[in-house]
Amino acid sequence: MRDLFLLDPDVVFLNHGSFGACPRPVFERYRAWQLELEREPVEFLDRRRGFGERFDRARRRLAAYVGADPGNLVFAPNTSTALDAVARSLRLAPGDEILLGDDEYGGILRLWSFVAARTGAHLRSAPFDELDPNEQTRVVHCSHVEWSSGRVNDVAEACRRARDAGALSVVDGAHAPGQVDLALDELGADVYAGNCHKWLCSPKGAAFLYARPDAQPLLEPLVVSWGWDESAPWPEQNRWQGTRDPAAYLTVPAAIDFQAEHDWPAVRARSRRLLEHAREQLRLEPLTDRFVQMLGFAIDVTEPERLTQRLFAEHRIEVPVFETAHGWVLRVSIQAYNDEEDVEALVRALHTLQSSRAGRRSSPSAPTR
Repeated sequence: MRDLFLLDPDVVFLNHGSFGACPRPVFERYRAWQLELEREPVEFLDRRRGFGERFDRARRRLAAYVGADPGNLVFAPNTSTALDAVARSLRLAPGDEILLGDDEYGGILRLWSFVAARTGAHLRSAPFDELDPNEQTRVVHCSHVEWSSGRVNDVAEACRRARDAGALSVVDGAHAPGQVDLALDELGADVYAGNCHKWLCSPKGAAFLYARPDAQPLLEPLVVSWGWDESAPWPEQNRWQGTRDPAAYLTVPAAIDFQAEHDWPAVRARSRRLLEHAREQLRLEPLTDRFVQMLGFAIDVTEPERLTQRLFAEHRIEVPVFETAHGWVLRVSIQAYNDEEDVEALVRALHTLQSSRAGRRSSPSAPTR
């Protein structure tokens, strides 16, 4: 599988969770769409009715993949854009509460803080299993797969509790498509946003926004443009987002086909086994046991930026270390292109760097004069 991806073969890439990686056959289809667009952009985007048909065909393929009625799903450039449109559409007021999980992505925390500051709403956070809305709660926001730990949450239960309390449930599914099987119409979320460029391995710039029919009137379009009409179906209102390259959207079916052709359930299972192997070898505390292809480990580090720099510069290993509300975390992602040698390389590199740090601490002080 490694030869089917475009990643630098000299880098041990254990950071699929940040931006994904696109397989070569999928990327070639992406470039073919781009070439067709550039050869005759007016014909591709405007004059020919076929663009709308192909756009909707790609959207319907994605809807079927995530278990959604096509009328409940629209394309978006990324999960952040989709959730931004949701949060800034809501008519919140002083006294309203926005309830968040305590391990939400930093960019999304900034979004809800921005909204709260401008509406007077109150932010409250709690561990996922303790997300209990009250009479003031208007929004319950949580992650399907937590960005730092890799924990897969029971978002169906969180959405049920939100619905019982009369609150809108908003799910950040950035890491779910391709890593977790989805049935969005059955999940119970009022709103759900997910990336295709991460674990589904589409090109960058492809994501989606899902909304139940009764939630759609609450949401303003991602972009108000030629598709906007009060009486138009929700997907049509959100189709035209101004002049942009739609090739990433159109390539999503190719990513779905690629994973189907390569038995992706088996890829996920093998990735999980590799992560279990990493858990045993790293001897760091894992943050969860409910993971699939991504797992965070608690790590005691005083110079995290220097650690990531040295891992890359000295050992050619791409793996993130970041600060969370629970301390510093080393997050390991495993995808189809990874194998046991990648895990062993990380184990050896960390041991080497830790040994060198211990050696510096125990070395005698230089003589002074």
